[in-house]
Amino acid sequence: MQAFRAHTVQHTRISRPQAVRCAASGKGPAVPGAALPAPPTAHSKAGHVSQLLAAKEASGKTFSQIAAEVGLTNVYTTQLFYGQQQLQPNTVSALRKAVPALSEADVAGMMRAPMRSYDPTILQEPAIYRLHEAITHGGEAIKALINEEFGDGIMSAIGFYATVDKMTGNEGEARVVITFNGKFLPYVEQKAAENVAQVKQQ
Repeated sequence: MQAFRAHTVQHTRISRPQAVRCAASGKGPAVPGAALPAPPTAHSKAGHVSQLLAAKEASGKTFSQIAAEVGLTNVYTTQLFYGQQQLQPNTVSALRKAVPALSEADVAGMMRAPMRSYDPTILQEPAIYRLHEAITHGGEAIKALINEEFGDGIMSAIGFYATVDKMTGNEGEARVVITFNGKFLPYVEQKAAENVAQVKQQ
């Protein structure tokens, strides 16, 4: 009975990231299902984001400063801390150097494919509402310009870069500069002969 209790305590001291590494390497005990973590719930995501933001605050750096150190855009970097983008393996080292307070569990969470979602009440925040207003009120004109310059299609939000910058206006006022840089994706003419999936079925 004592041996069983000791064995149980030993397992409870192993963090989930450690268990995943042990399972992958074959060294040490593995926790069943550890390599396949459950999708994050809204509650668990909020807790994860809170920990990431605390680590960022401990660094004493702005999102833009962290972005410059890791070589990413400032919007993408900020999205990483809000659980809206996936941290790639080749960026882990630079990010941990820039934000030393990030734990192994924090980094492991950032490397999972995220559930990209948002709380609809976010539109009640004035800063976001005004951005939404600018896009919706200017949307028809923006679409017309895209059609004239590129043809019938859309701007990708996946092959996409976004930055937020600060500049000074002609009267000395601070101005916000938001840049969306997305790949143009044209609509295709759906020719039957090019419908590969249909051809393979015949």
